[in-house]
Amino acid sequence: MLEKLEAEGLIVNYNKLPQSFPPNLPSKVIIWDETLRDGEQTPAVSLSVDEKIEITKLMDETGVAIIDVGFPAVSEAERKTVKTIASEGYKQASIAAPARAVRADVDVCLGCGVDEIPLFVAFSDLHLKYKLRMTKEQVIERVVDCIEYAKKHGVIVDFVTEDTSRTSVDSTVQIYKAAVEAGVDRVVIADTVGFLRPLSMKFLVAQIRDRLREEVKRQVPLSVHCHNDFGLATANTLAAVEEGVTVPHTCIAGFGERAGNAPLEEVVVALEILYDVRTGINTEKLYELAQLTEKYFAIPLPVHKAIIGDNTFSHEAGIHVHGMLAHSLCYEPIPPALVGRETRFHLGKFTGRHIIEERLKLEGIKTTPSQVQDIVEKIKRLQERREKAEILRIFHQIKGLIREIRRGVTDQEFWEIVEEATGQKSEKKD
Repeated sequence: MLEKLEAEGLIVNYNKLPQSFPPNLPSKVIIWDETLRDGEQTPAVSLSVDEKIEITKLMDETGVAIIDVGFPAVSEAERKTVKTIASEGYKQASIAAPARAVRADVDVCLGCGVDEIPLFVAFSDLHLKYKLRMTKEQVIERVVDCIEYAKKHGVIVDFVTEDTSRTSVDSTVQIYKAAVEAGVDRVVIADTVGFLRPLSMKFLVAQIRDRLREEVKRQVPLSVHCHNDFGLATANTLAAVEEGVTVPHTCIAGFGERAGNAPLEEVVVALEILYDVRTGINTEKLYELAQLTEKYFAIPLPVHKAIIGDNTFSHEAGIHVHGMLAHSLCYEPIPPALVGRETRFHLGKFTGRHIIEERLKLEGIKTTPSQVQDIVEKIKRLQERREKAEILRIFHQIKGLIREIRRGVTDQEFWEIVEEATGQKSEKKD
Protein backbone atom coordinates (compact mmCIF):
# COMPACT_ATOMS: atom_id res chain seq x y z
CA MET A 1 0.00 0.00 0.00
CA LEU A 2 2.81 2.42 0.88
CA GLU A 3 4.67 1.64 -2.33
CA LYS A 4 1.52 2.24 -4.38
CA LEU A 5 1.00 5.69 -2.87
CA GLU A 6 4.66 6.51 -3.43
CA ALA A 7 4.41 5.45 -7.07
CA GLU A 8 1.36 7.66 -7.49
CA GLY A 9 3.29 10.60 -6.10
CA LEU A 10 0.93 10.98 -3.14
CA ILE A 11 3.59 10.27 -0.50
CA VAL A 12 7.18 11.52 -0.46
CA ASN A 13 9.32 8.98 1.39
CA TYR A 14 12.54 10.70 2.43
CA ASN A 15 13.70 7.45 3.99
CA LYS A 16 14.18 6.03 0.50
CA LEU A 17 16.28 8.85 -0.90
CA PRO A 18 19.74 7.44 -1.77
CA GLN A 19 21.48 10.30 0.04
CA SER A 20 19.64 9.41 3.27
CA PHE A 21 21.02 5.85 3.38
CA PRO A 22 24.11 5.31 5.55
CA PRO A 23 26.94 3.67 3.58
CA ASN A 24 27.51 0.95 6.20
CA LEU A 25 23.87 -0.05 6.60
CA PRO A 26 23.50 -3.86 6.35
CA SER A 27 20.79 -5.35 4.14
CA LYS A 28 19.70 -7.68 6.92
CA VAL A 29 20.15 -8.23 10.65
CA ILE A 30 19.23 -10.93 13.13
CA ILE A 31 17.43 -10.16 16.37
CA TRP A 32 18.89 -11.13 19.74
CA ASP A 33 16.21 -10.83 22.40
CA GLU A 34 16.91 -10.34 26.12
CA THR A 35 13.33 -10.34 27.49
CA LEU A 36 13.78 -13.50 29.55
CA ARG A 37 17.04 -12.31 31.10
CA ASP A 38 17.35 -8.51 31.14
CA GLY A 39 13.60 -8.09 30.78
CA GLU A 40 12.93 -10.32 33.77
CA GLN A 41 15.20 -8.04 35.80
CA THR A 42 12.36 -5.53 35.75
CA PRO A 43 11.70 -4.98 39.47
CA ALA A 44 9.15 -7.42 40.97
CA VAL A 45 8.97 -9.59 37.82
CA SER A 46 9.49 -13.33 38.22
CA LEU A 47 8.61 -15.87 35.55
CA SER A 48 7.88 -19.55 35.97
CA VAL A 49 9.60 -22.10 33.75
CA ASP A 50 6.35 -22.77 31.88
CA GLU A 51 5.87 -19.06 31.23
CA LYS A 52 9.42 -18.74 29.94
CA ILE A 53 8.98 -21.73 27.65
CA GLU A 54 5.75 -20.33 26.21
CA ILE A 55 7.35 -16.95 25.52
CA THR A 56 10.48 -18.58 24.09
CA LYS A 57 8.47 -20.74 21.69
CA LEU A 58 6.42 -17.78 20.49
CA MET A 59 9.60 -15.75 19.96
CA ASP A 60 11.03 -18.67 18.00
CA GLU A 61 7.89 -18.80 15.83
CA THR A 62 8.12 -15.03 15.36
CA GLY A 63 11.64 -15.33 13.98
CA VAL A 64 13.86 -14.18 16.84
CA ALA A 65 17.29 -15.62 16.04
CA ILE A 66 18.94 -15.57 19.48
CA ILE A 67 17.03 -15.83 22.76
CA ASP A 68 18.77 -15.23 26.08
CA VAL A 69 16.64 -17.29 28.46
CA GLY A 70 18.19 -16.53 31.85
CA PHE A 71 21.33 -16.32 33.97
CA PRO A 72 21.87 -19.89 35.27
CA ALA A 73 24.62 -18.98 37.76
CA VAL A 74 22.21 -16.82 39.76
CA SER A 75 20.56 -19.77 41.54
CA GLU A 76 19.91 -23.50 41.35
CA ALA A 77 16.30 -22.82 40.38
CA GLU A 78 17.38 -20.60 37.49
CA ARG A 79 19.89 -23.23 36.35
CA LYS A 80 17.14 -25.83 36.19
CA THR A 81 14.89 -23.37 34.34
CA VAL A 82 17.53 -22.60 31.70
CA LYS A 83 18.32 -26.29 31.26
CA THR A 84 14.64 -27.13 30.83
CA ILE A 85 14.12 -24.37 28.26
CA ALA A 86 17.24 -25.38 26.33
CA SER A 87 16.02 -28.98 26.11
CA GLU A 88 12.83 -27.98 24.30
CA GLY A 89 12.66 -28.15 20.51
CA TYR A 90 12.80 -24.91 18.51
CA LYS A 91 12.39 -24.12 14.84
CA GLN A 92 15.48 -21.96 14.42
CA ALA A 93 16.29 -19.93 17.53
CA SER A 94 19.70 -20.22 19.18
CA ILE A 95 19.27 -20.49 22.97
CA ALA A 96 21.74 -18.41 24.96
CA ALA A 97 22.63 -18.02 28.62
CA PRO A 98 25.22 -15.54 29.92
CA ALA A 99 28.26 -16.09 32.08
CA ARG A 100 30.64 -13.87 33.94
CA ALA A 101 34.27 -14.21 32.97
CA VAL A 102 34.83 -17.10 35.35
CA ARG A 103 35.07 -20.78 34.45
CA ALA A 104 32.51 -21.78 37.05
CA ASP A 105 29.83 -19.71 35.27
CA VAL A 106 30.85 -21.16 31.91
CA ASP A 107 30.56 -24.68 33.33
CA VAL A 108 27.04 -23.96 34.56
CA CYS A 109 26.03 -22.75 31.10
CA LEU A 110 27.62 -25.78 29.44
CA GLY A 111 25.73 -28.03 31.84
CA CYS A 112 22.47 -26.42 30.74
CA GLY A 113 23.04 -27.42 27.12
CA VAL A 114 22.63 -23.93 25.65
CA ASP A 115 23.72 -23.14 22.09
CA GLU A 116 25.74 -20.07 22.93
CA ILE A 117 27.26 -18.25 25.87
CA PRO A 118 27.45 -14.45 26.06
CA LEU A 119 30.50 -13.92 28.26
CA PHE A 120 30.35 -10.51 29.93
CA VAL A 121 32.69 -8.26 31.86
CA ALA A 122 33.06 -4.52 32.46
CA PHE A 123 36.21 -2.83 31.18
CA SER A 124 35.67 0.86 31.90
CA ASP A 125 38.08 2.45 34.35
CA LEU A 126 35.13 3.14 36.67
CA HIS A 127 34.17 -0.52 36.90
CA LEU A 128 37.75 -1.74 37.07
CA LYS A 129 38.49 0.50 40.03
CA TYR A 130 35.30 0.29 42.07
CA LYS A 131 33.51 -2.93 41.10
CA LEU A 132 36.05 -5.45 39.86
CA ARG A 133 39.12 -4.09 41.66
CA MET A 134 41.28 -5.63 38.94
CA THR A 135 43.81 -4.43 36.39
CA LYS A 136 43.12 -4.49 32.67
CA GLU A 137 45.69 -7.23 32.24
CA GLN A 138 43.98 -9.42 34.86
CA VAL A 139 40.59 -8.99 33.19
CA ILE A 140 41.94 -9.74 29.73
CA GLU A 141 43.71 -12.87 30.99
CA ARG A 142 40.49 -14.12 32.56
CA VAL A 143 38.40 -13.32 29.48
CA VAL A 144 40.79 -15.09 27.11
CA ASP A 145 40.90 -18.15 29.36
CA CYS A 146 37.10 -18.41 29.53
CA ILE A 147 36.61 -17.91 25.79
CA GLU A 148 39.17 -20.56 24.89
CA TYR A 149 37.70 -22.91 27.49
CA ALA A 150 34.12 -22.45 26.22
CA LYS A 151 35.14 -22.78 22.56
CA LYS A 152 36.76 -26.12 23.29
CA HIS A 153 33.29 -27.35 24.26
CA GLY A 154 31.86 -26.46 20.85
CA VAL A 155 29.50 -23.59 21.77
CA ILE A 156 29.10 -20.18 20.17
CA VAL A 157 30.73 -17.55 22.39
CA ASP A 158 29.78 -13.88 22.37
CA PHE A 159 31.78 -11.28 24.26
CA VAL A 160 29.92 -8.44 25.96
CA THR A 161 31.69 -5.43 27.45
CA GLU A 162 29.47 -3.74 30.00
CA ASP A 163 29.61 0.05 29.99
CA THR A 164 31.29 0.18 26.57
CA SER A 165 29.73 3.60 26.04
CA ARG A 166 31.86 5.03 28.88
CA THR A 167 35.04 3.11 28.05
CA SER A 168 37.83 4.52 25.88
CA VAL A 169 38.03 3.22 22.31
CA ASP A 170 41.63 2.19 22.94
CA SER A 171 40.64 0.01 25.90
CA THR A 172 37.64 -1.46 24.10
CA VAL A 173 39.65 -2.39 21.00
CA GLN A 174 42.38 -3.82 23.24
CA ILE A 175 40.08 -6.31 24.96
CA TYR A 176 38.05 -7.04 21.80
CA LYS A 177 41.24 -7.90 19.94
CA ALA A 178 42.22 -10.34 22.69
CA ALA A 179 38.73 -11.85 22.65
CA VAL A 180 38.70 -12.27 18.86
CA GLU A 181 42.13 -13.87 18.86
CA ALA A 182 40.87 -16.25 21.56
CA GLY A 183 38.09 -17.37 19.20
CA VAL A 184 35.02 -15.33 20.16
CA ASP A 185 32.27 -15.34 17.52
CA ARG A 186 30.99 -11.76 17.94
CA VAL A 187 31.47 -8.78 20.23
CA VAL A 188 28.69 -6.80 21.90
CA ILE A 189 28.88 -3.05 22.47
CA ALA A 190 26.79 -2.17 25.53
CA ASP A 191 25.34 1.24 26.38
CA THR A 192 24.67 -0.04 29.88
CA VAL A 193 23.27 3.16 31.36
CA GLY A 194 21.76 4.55 28.15
CA PHE A 195 24.27 7.40 28.09
CA LEU A 196 24.87 7.91 24.36
CA ARG A 197 23.20 10.15 21.81
CA PRO A 198 22.55 8.59 18.39
CA LEU A 199 25.45 10.49 16.78
CA SER A 200 27.70 9.48 19.67
CA MET A 201 26.69 5.86 19.12
CA LYS A 202 27.48 6.14 15.41
CA PHE A 203 30.91 7.56 16.22
CA LEU A 204 31.70 4.87 18.79
CA VAL A 205 30.58 1.96 16.61
CA ALA A 206 32.47 3.29 13.59
CA GLN A 207 35.63 3.72 15.64
CA ILE A 208 35.43 0.21 17.10
CA ARG A 209 34.51 -1.31 13.72
CA ASP A 210 37.41 0.27 11.84
CA ARG A 211 40.04 0.04 14.57
CA LEU A 212 39.23 -3.60 15.33
CA ARG A 213 39.32 -4.52 11.65
CA GLU A 214 42.79 -2.97 11.41
CA GLU A 215 43.96 -4.92 14.46
CA VAL A 216 42.67 -8.38 13.50
CA LYS A 217 42.73 -7.97 9.68
CA ARG A 218 39.09 -8.98 9.21
CA GLN A 219 35.57 -7.73 9.80
CA VAL A 220 34.31 -8.82 13.24
CA PRO A 221 30.53 -9.33 13.66
CA LEU A 222 29.16 -6.57 15.89
CA SER A 223 26.19 -6.56 18.24
CA VAL A 224 24.70 -3.77 20.37
CA HIS A 225 22.83 -3.66 23.67
CA CYS A 226 21.09 -0.36 24.49
CA HIS A 227 19.35 0.80 27.65
CA ASN A 228 16.65 3.44 27.73
CA ASP A 229 17.63 5.73 30.61
CA PHE A 230 17.30 8.83 28.39
CA GLY A 231 14.58 7.37 26.16
CA LEU A 232 17.08 6.79 23.36
CA ALA A 233 17.42 2.99 23.30
CA THR A 234 15.62 2.55 19.98
CA ALA A 235 17.34 5.53 18.36
CA ASN A 236 20.77 4.36 19.55
CA THR A 237 20.12 0.80 18.37
CA LEU A 238 19.18 2.07 14.92
CA ALA A 239 22.22 4.36 14.89
CA ALA A 240 24.42 1.34 15.63
CA VAL A 241 22.83 -0.63 12.78
CA GLU A 242 23.52 2.33 10.47
CA GLU A 243 27.21 1.78 11.18
CA GLY A 244 27.16 -1.94 10.41
CA VAL A 245 25.91 -3.67 13.56
CA THR A 246 24.06 -6.80 12.45
CA VAL A 247 22.85 -8.23 15.77
CA PRO A 248 20.79 -5.69 17.74
CA HIS A 249 19.57 -6.63 21.22
CA THR A 250 15.94 -6.04 22.18
CA CYS A 251 13.39 -6.69 24.90
CA ILE A 252 9.68 -7.10 24.21
CA ALA A 253 7.88 -3.82 25.02
CA GLY A 254 11.20 -2.41 26.23
CA PHE A 255 11.06 -4.19 29.60
CA GLY A 256 14.26 -4.39 31.64
CA GLU A 257 16.38 -2.79 34.34
CA ARG A 258 15.50 0.78 35.35
CA ALA A 259 13.96 2.46 32.26
CA GLY A 260 14.28 -0.74 30.25
CA ASN A 261 15.86 -1.69 26.92
CA ALA A 262 15.32 -1.17 23.21
CA PRO A 263 11.80 -2.50 22.46
CA LEU A 264 11.70 -5.44 20.06
CA GLU A 265 8.65 -4.17 18.19
CA GLU A 266 10.06 -0.65 17.68
CA VAL A 267 13.47 -1.80 16.46
CA VAL A 268 12.03 -4.42 14.11
CA VAL A 269 9.32 -2.28 12.51
CA ALA A 270 11.66 0.71 12.15
CA LEU A 271 14.29 -1.44 10.44
CA GLU A 272 11.78 -3.13 8.15
CA ILE A 273 9.77 -0.04 7.17
CA LEU A 274 12.08 2.95 7.55
CA TYR A 275 15.37 1.31 6.55
CA ASP A 276 14.25 -1.56 4.32
CA VAL A 277 16.49 -3.85 6.40
CA ARG A 278 15.27 -7.43 6.73
CA THR A 279 15.07 -8.77 10.29
CA GLY A 280 13.68 -12.26 9.77
CA ILE A 281 10.75 -11.35 12.04
CA ASN A 282 7.12 -12.12 11.27
CA THR A 283 5.82 -8.69 12.25
CA GLU A 284 2.22 -9.91 12.37
CA LYS A 285 3.08 -11.77 15.58
CA LEU A 286 4.54 -8.77 17.42
CA TYR A 287 1.29 -7.76 19.11
CA GLU A 288 0.54 -11.32 20.21
CA LEU A 289 4.05 -11.55 21.65
CA ALA A 290 3.61 -8.27 23.54
CA GLN A 291 0.24 -9.37 24.93
CA LEU A 292 1.68 -12.66 26.18
CA THR A 293 4.60 -10.89 27.84
CA GLU A 294 2.33 -8.31 29.46
CA LYS A 295 0.24 -11.16 30.86
CA TYR A 296 3.16 -12.98 32.48
CA PHE A 297 5.08 -9.88 33.56
CA ALA A 298 1.85 -8.57 35.16
CA ILE A 299 2.78 -5.03 34.11
CA PRO A 300 0.30 -3.10 31.93
CA LEU A 301 1.68 -1.80 28.66
CA PRO A 302 1.39 2.00 28.29
CA VAL A 303 -1.65 2.80 26.17
CA HIS A 304 0.42 5.19 24.02
CA LYS A 305 3.25 2.68 23.50
CA ALA A 306 4.48 2.67 19.90
CA ILE A 307 3.32 -0.30 17.77
CA ILE A 308 1.72 -2.31 20.63
CA GLY A 309 -0.09 0.25 22.82
CA ASP A 310 -3.90 0.22 22.90
CA ASN A 311 -4.09 3.73 21.39
CA THR A 312 -1.52 3.26 18.62
CA PHE A 313 -4.13 2.66 15.94
CA SER A 314 -7.07 4.36 17.70
CA HIS A 315 -8.65 7.61 16.53
CA GLU A 316 -11.15 10.01 18.09
CA ALA A 317 -10.65 13.53 16.71
CA GLY A 318 -13.21 14.24 14.00
CA ILE A 319 -10.67 15.70 11.56
CA HIS A 320 -8.46 12.61 11.86
CA VAL A 321 -11.38 10.21 11.55
CA HIS A 322 -12.57 12.00 8.43
CA GLY A 323 -9.13 11.50 6.88
CA MET A 324 -9.01 7.87 8.02
CA LEU A 325 -12.34 7.09 6.42
CA ALA A 326 -11.06 8.57 3.15
CA HIS A 327 -7.74 6.65 3.29
CA SER A 328 -6.29 4.83 6.30
CA LEU A 329 -2.73 6.00 5.67
CA CYS A 330 -3.76 9.63 6.12
CA TYR A 331 -3.20 9.20 9.87
CA GLU A 332 -1.53 5.80 10.17
CA PRO A 333 2.08 5.30 9.03
CA ILE A 334 1.60 1.58 8.34
CA PRO A 335 -1.37 -0.77 7.88
CA PRO A 336 -2.20 -2.07 11.41
CA ALA A 337 -2.46 -5.66 10.13
CA LEU A 338 1.28 -5.55 9.44
CA VAL A 339 1.85 -5.80 13.21
CA GLY A 340 -1.21 -7.87 14.12
CA ARG A 341 -3.41 -4.87 14.93
CA GLU A 342 -6.55 -3.22 13.58
CA THR A 343 -7.86 0.34 13.38
CA ARG A 344 -10.24 1.43 16.12
CA PHE A 345 -12.47 4.51 16.27
CA HIS A 346 -13.11 5.96 19.71
CA LEU A 347 -16.31 7.85 20.47
CA GLY A 348 -15.92 10.74 22.89
CA LYS A 349 -15.44 14.47 23.34
CA PHE A 350 -13.75 15.01 19.96
CA THR A 351 -16.01 12.81 17.84
CA GLY A 352 -17.18 14.29 14.52
CA ARG A 353 -20.12 13.52 12.26
CA HIS A 354 -18.20 11.44 9.68
CA ILE A 355 -17.68 8.38 11.88
CA ILE A 356 -21.33 8.53 13.00
CA GLU A 357 -22.51 8.68 9.39
CA GLU A 358 -20.26 5.76 8.48
CA ARG A 359 -21.46 3.56 11.33
CA LEU A 360 -25.10 4.31 10.66
CA LYS A 361 -24.62 3.62 6.96
CA LEU A 362 -23.09 0.22 7.71
CA GLU A 363 -26.16 -0.65 9.82
CA GLY A 364 -28.58 0.58 7.15
CA ILE A 365 -29.95 3.33 9.40
CA LYS A 366 -31.09 6.39 7.46
CA THR A 367 -30.74 9.80 9.09
CA THR A 368 -30.97 13.48 8.30
CA PRO A 369 -28.00 15.83 8.86
CA SER A 370 -29.73 17.31 11.91
CA GLN A 371 -30.22 13.85 13.43
CA VAL A 372 -26.55 13.04 12.92
CA GLN A 373 -25.59 16.32 14.57
CA ASP A 374 -27.92 15.55 17.47
CA ILE A 375 -26.22 12.16 17.96
CA VAL A 376 -22.79 13.78 17.88
CA GLU A 377 -23.74 16.38 20.48
CA LYS A 378 -25.24 13.76 22.78
CA ILE A 379 -22.08 11.64 22.57
CA LYS A 380 -19.98 14.67 23.50
CA ARG A 381 -22.25 15.63 26.38
CA LEU A 382 -22.25 12.07 27.68
CA GLN A 383 -18.45 12.04 27.75
CA GLU A 384 -18.25 15.47 29.36
CA ARG A 385 -20.81 14.50 32.04
CA ARG A 386 -18.82 11.52 33.21
CA GLU A 387 -17.90 12.07 36.82
CA LYS A 388 -14.20 12.92 36.87
CA ALA A 389 -13.94 12.29 40.61
CA GLU A 390 -15.16 8.73 40.14
CA ILE A 391 -12.74 8.19 37.25
CA LEU A 392 -9.86 9.44 39.40
CA ARG A 393 -10.94 7.26 42.32
CA ILE A 394 -10.87 4.14 40.14
CA PHE A 395 -7.57 5.22 38.58
CA HIS A 396 -5.83 5.64 41.95
CA GLN A 397 -7.29 2.35 43.14
CA ILE A 398 -5.81 0.59 40.09
CA LYS A 399 -2.45 2.32 40.66
CA GLY A 400 -2.47 1.14 44.26
CA LEU A 401 -3.21 -2.44 43.26
CA ILE A 402 -0.40 -2.38 40.69
CA ARG A 403 2.04 -1.09 43.32
CA GLU A 404 0.91 -3.89 45.64
CA ILE A 405 1.56 -6.69 43.14
CA ARG A 406 4.96 -5.14 42.26
CA ARG A 407 6.14 -4.43 45.80
CA GLY A 408 8.73 -7.23 45.98
CA VAL A 409 10.03 -8.29 49.40
CA THR A 410 9.12 -5.69 52.05
CA ASP A 411 11.57 -4.41 54.65
CA GLN A 412 9.68 -6.30 57.36
CA GLU A 413 9.91 -9.54 55.38
CA PHE A 414 13.62 -8.91 54.77
CA TRP A 415 14.41 -8.51 58.48
CA GLU A 416 12.33 -11.58 59.31
CA ILE A 417 14.48 -13.58 56.86
CA VAL A 418 17.63 -12.11 58.44
CA GLU A 419 16.43 -13.07 61.92
CA GLU A 420 15.56 -16.60 60.79
CA ALA A 421 18.95 -17.04 59.12
CA THR A 422 21.16 -15.45 61.79
CA GLY A 423 19.16 -15.61 65.00
CA GLN A 424 19.73 -11.88 65.38
CA LYS A 425 16.88 -9.42 65.53
CA SER A 426 17.06 -5.96 64.03
CA GLU A 427 15.31 -3.00 65.61
CA LYS A 428 14.19 -2.00 62.11
CA LYS A 429 11.89 -5.03 62.00
CA ASP A 430 9.57 -3.26 64.40
